[in-house]
Amino acid sequence: HLRKGMEKAVKVVVAEIKKTSKMVKDKKSIGQVATVAASNDPAVGDLIADAMEKVGENGVITIEEGKTAETTLEMVEGMQFDRGYLSPYFITNPDKMEVNLEDVHILLHDKKISNMKDLLPLLEKVANTGNSFLLIGEDVEGEALATLVVNKIRGTLKCAAVKAPGFGDRRKDMLEDIAALTGGMVIAEERGMKLENVDISRLGKAKRIKIDNENTTIIEGQGDPKEIEARIAQIKLQ
Repeated sequence: HLRKGMEKAVKVVVAEIKKTSKMVKDKKSIGQVATVAASNDPAVGDLIADAMEKVGENGVITIEEGKTAETTLEMVEGMQFDRGYLSPYFITNPDKMEVNLEDVHILLHDKKISNMKDLLPLLEKVANTGNSFLLIGEDVEGEALATLVVNKIRGTLKCAAVKAPGFGDRRKDMLEDIAALTGGMVIAEERGMKLENVDISRLGKAKRIKIDNENTTIIEGQGDPKEIEARIAQIKLQ
């Protein structure tokens, strides 16, 4: 009985709070709320307000522990997901322990890739363009991963591989997000598509990609703006 009474009281209190609450929309108001939430630190409150103004209501804001005593704001244009490089041999910037690729062709695959023979025809096509290559799949291992590493070390192809973000149905959705952003197509067996037959036109494209041991950032994806807007609208309905 005590629990039921408390639950009823909570509903009444929450309903009353909603009645008296005000929607916070302008930057000044957001800064004030953020300042209170940050133990009355106006510097942090202003940074949060700046971040929210820049990314919009559908943008993502993350807070990470810094390496200095300063509190800073970093704006990332594009898409970032929490998967790092699958081999340190892909690193192009040893000082920052990062992979930096430019003018990138992106293969999106919903399964594990381990067979080198399936991948070779596509690698040859990309190498002939002179562009970089990123493989995003459920996993990349064995001969397939070794082939990418050897090509990178020899200088035949600037490349890297990362695991696809998410799990299960969430992974499929996130691969479709990346496909929309980059103008590519998710190579899926259920669509009757085989890796060895994939044409380079099915690959996504991005101006730059940055990968560290924890995150992959796709910058300036070359997807059709209308397709991207349609994908955003679809996500909002879900």
